[in-house]
Amino acid sequence: MKTLTKDTAIALLMGGPGSEREISLVSGKAVLEALRAEGFTRVTPVVVDCERPQIPQGTELCYNMIHGTYGEDGGLQSYLEELGVPYTGAGSVTSKHCFDKILTKKAFFAAGVPTPQDTIIHPGEMPTIGIPCVIKPPCEGSSVGVSIVRTEEELPAAVAEAAKYGTDLLVEEYIEGKELTVAILDGTPLPVIHIAPREGFYDFANKYPALSGAVGSDYICPADISEEETQAVQAAALAAYKALNVEVYGRVDVLLTADGRPYVLEINTIPGMTSASLFPKAAAAVGISFGELCARIAQISLNQARS
Repeated sequence: MKTLTKDTAIALLMGGPGSEREISLVSGKAVLEALRAEGFTRVTPVVVDCERPQIPQGTELCYNMIHGTYGEDGGLQSYLEELGVPYTGAGSVTSKHCFDKILTKKAFFAAGVPTPQDTIIHPGEMPTIGIPCVIKPPCEGSSVGVSIVRTEEELPAAVAEAAKYGTDLLVEEYIEGKELTVAILDGTPLPVIHIAPREGFYDFANKYPALSGAVGSDYICPADISEEETQAVQAAALAAYKALNVEVYGRVDVLLTADGRPYVLEINTIPGMTSASLFPKAAAAVGISFGELCARIAQISLNQARS
């Protein structure tokens, strides 16, 4: 067993080529400061601008804070496996399957995980799943390109918006319910968080009001739901986590209907990691500080077997 020490050489990777680059830089800076505050003396920030970044010589662990494209889709993981350098978070295969919501949904259905019904369309096509529905690009994070369609007239614009990001478009039945998220650390669910947008839904603007100028969202942790509902939501989230064989940590997004039924939407394998992000909020609710959380992720990852 490898032991994480205060002088373990860590390369903290951030940035990347995707639409979430700016968010990644914020997460990366926060984790860098947290690890240094915890006493880790050899943490080197690496801003990634290409698909084969230069990893500092002697690196013992890459701390991956690249959200979305390349950092979360298995690309970076495959490269680091090729180099033989340990890294944080889910493996290359898991990352690919979690990043592509079409593959994610297939795994959910195969494992009996409760999730909204869906269909796949292509640019120019109109869905037959019925309205209201949700149209999204399957390989983007932070709700980029996502639209809730409530009328026939809104369909063309929603399809066109999602089509900016790819040719396969995921259309899901619309589920009315509370927006919840469950952070899972090394197979253990943390307290459920209720995400309450102050207006609209939890899109990119409401996730990052400092960047967008939106009114933002409120976060209630533990969520304002019953103990029975909490257990049902955590069970559904853990079932989803296991269905995709997620390693180390992840955050599962769930909708909870008024009659207490959970529906899993997706799994984030590189969730936001600032002191104000959702995963750290859940950890704080059980007494795990941000710095300790960052260190735990590093320690668990250091001993994670990679294929």
